[in-house]
Amino acid sequence: MERLTYSRDELLADHDYAAEHRVLGQRLHGGFLADGRYQPPRALVREPALDAWEAQLRARGGEPFGASAQLLEGLRMPTAEQQLVLLRNGLGESFWNSLTITGKIEARGRLLAEIQFPDLQTVIVEDISEMAIGHLNEGLLLAHGIDEGGEPDKGIGGHDAMWFAARDLAFGEGAYPDVDPPENIGRPDAGTRYVPELPPEIESMVSFIANLLIIEFRAELGFADSQQILRTPDVFVDRRAEAELAAEIVERIRIDEAIHVRSLNIYLGEMRSVTFRTIDGGTVGGAEIIDRFWSGLVRWATVDQPALVADDTRRMLHDRIARHSEADRVLAEFTAAA
Repeated sequence: MERLTYSRDELLADHDYAAEHRVLGQRLHGGFLADGRYQPPRALVREPALDAWEAQLRARGGEPFGASAQLLEGLRMPTAEQQLVLLRNGLGESFWNSLTITGKIEARGRLLAEIQFPDLQTVIVEDISEMAIGHLNEGLLLAHGIDEGGEPDKGIGGHDAMWFAARDLAFGEGAYPDVDPPENIGRPDAGTRYVPELPPEIESMVSFIANLLIIEFRAELGFADSQQILRTPDVFVDRRAEAELAAEIVERIRIDEAIHVRSLNIYLGEMRSVTFRTIDGGTVGGAEIIDRFWSGLVRWATVDQPALVADDTRRMLHDRIARHSEADRVLAEFTAAA
């Protein structure tokens, strides 16, 4: 039988890299194996552990949460083709901002490594010590947070530094002014109770994990667009080799993030498979709790939020295009590429 309990040190263990991962003089996480393949960080034990927990979940009649990035494949602004129109016409600031904001959002993910989350065992009837959700505070969320925001005290960059490196390879350092992401990229409903049967701190934790999965899905869709743009031959023509390396760095982030998406789907799948104790002394099935919360989150992520963002982005980009010397032509090309 496969092991189902692991120590923090095991879940943070790296492979034995043959070469460090360095770009533009910056040490980045992960490394390269003897055959030259990129190897994600902290995966030596974490990935086999996820295999074991998923197998156990399925043996109990459950399954990982059935959601994927296809959920968010609706309205997006700008599209990859629209970004290419802007770049071909000397309006690269939008793509620069996209890469910068993505890196800064990744940096926020280091929060997972810096706070202690509530112990789910206090509200779950079943023993979770041999489940992934029993290891959230025993290395899993710490590993996720370090993946995102790196280990600054060791001089090792995570996904934040990798996105900035990709940006600077393609554009050159300081090509456009710095930009910050919105303060809140989750559902703007802090304080609203969707599962009042549970203690507020437990609902907040469920909310955090579900919102994190949505954020990961949004990033996953951005990977393909960013790589398509970086690999298009008629943009970044003076920095083609650098842009190709930037696309490869995005691919390395993509490989890392696949572990995150899988982990979060397993966490939510395990939560659906257990029984929660309610604050009034009763119990409620995890599937009812998770599905109720998820349905509201999905409406926000697929209907409400994309429309708001698209409208704001469209106005901003139209204003930027209006300052171009051939604004009418560029706007027509931009609109046609939607």
